[in-house]
Amino acid sequence: MNHVMEMDQSYIAGTYRRFPVQIVSGQGSTLYDDAGKKYIDLGAGIAVNGFGINDASWKDAVIAQLNQIQHTSNLYYTQPQAELAELLCRRTGMKKVFFGNSGAEANECAIKAARKYASDKYGEGVRNTIITLVNSFHGRTITTLSATGQDVFHHHFGPFTPGFVHVPANDINAMRQAMNEHAVCGVMLEMVQGEGGVLPLAADFVRQTAALCAEKDILMVVDEVQTGMGRTGTLFAYEQFGIHPDIVSTAKGIAGGLPMGACLLGDKLQDTLSAGTHGSTFGGNPVCAAGALNILNRIDDTLLADVRRKSARLIQAISAMRGVKSVSGMGLMLGIETEAPAIDVVNRGIERGVLMLTAKSKVRLLPALTITDAELDEALRAMADALDCR
Repeated sequence: MNHVMEMDQSYIAGTYRRFPVQIVSGQGSTLYDDAGKKYIDLGAGIAVNGFGINDASWKDAVIAQLNQIQHTSNLYYTQPQAELAELLCRRTGMKKVFFGNSGAEANECAIKAARKYASDKYGEGVRNTIITLVNSFHGRTITTLSATGQDVFHHHFGPFTPGFVHVPANDINAMRQAMNEHAVCGVMLEMVQGEGGVLPLAADFVRQTAALCAEKDILMVVDEVQTGMGRTGTLFAYEQFGIHPDIVSTAKGIAGGLPMGACLLGDKLQDTLSAGTHGSTFGGNPVCAAGALNILNRIDDTLLADVRRKSARLIQAISAMRGVKSVSGMGLMLGIETEAPAIDVVNRGIERGVLMLTAKSKVRLLPALTITDAELDEALRAMADALDCR
């Protein structure tokens, strides 16, 4: 065991089952470990490094901001944060943005905003239940764990935050019944259940749920922490489902590798969060915002079309590989049902120089949006070998 791994195991809380790989450098989607071994990265830091490693344009933007000011409190104005909020609203039609540091914080803000909207309009405590889906994942804070519809996460840390009801995905009758039986202020959905196995929701279910929400003045909240920022082939996945949410949370890929989360608020909620009702010390940090501005400005129609092209290419190639049962997902967010245990496939991939992830029992792919065709060629060759369990 090398010195870094030894120190890690001695001094860092054991919350991660790390693979025996120490990444030290890279360019694009090609990474190198401390021994000089090369890997093609199909995880992108779990959908974070959307433009890969060592991206020159992003680095220039971040360094330029570092040369001005690295942080000031949210008691003062900063240009990168204001420009980023304007660009997000202009690209989505949303009205206001709250910045945090992670997806869990973005979802916490979404939950608080939904409950405050209902409290302001209907009275405190009258409508405060939020419906989420079985198999969903919304974060690791106590409240976002409460929102998460997977029993495996509901151990050890109770009591959990009340006010959440979980219904099966794609069951509109169960959704309607939950709305009728509970005092509901919001419905919170992932368009693709990422941690739940990379499972896209049925478009009809999403549209019917949105219609019920509009009819009952229930807020439609979409968790785009993993699916946002071009990951599924559109800026946000909800665009492919024909809806316009009241609240959208996003994080992961927004700042190109720096910690940032954002909660986007629509027409109904643009005045809901007033001074003192929410806050974040580091949220909207000018360095992170400068990085995010660079990323968002480059997620254009040409890039998104290329994401969709590469997605189709990956699905076709992987579906034909020995050891593959099925492929699910959207864009460059794919799940592979494998004949061999997913963790075995990932470990064999590491040996062969390709880095993959898991989601439940599946192999999960979340490559950089800018991964090259040459890098894909190399990754697919290594994957074919890793997937073949003969």
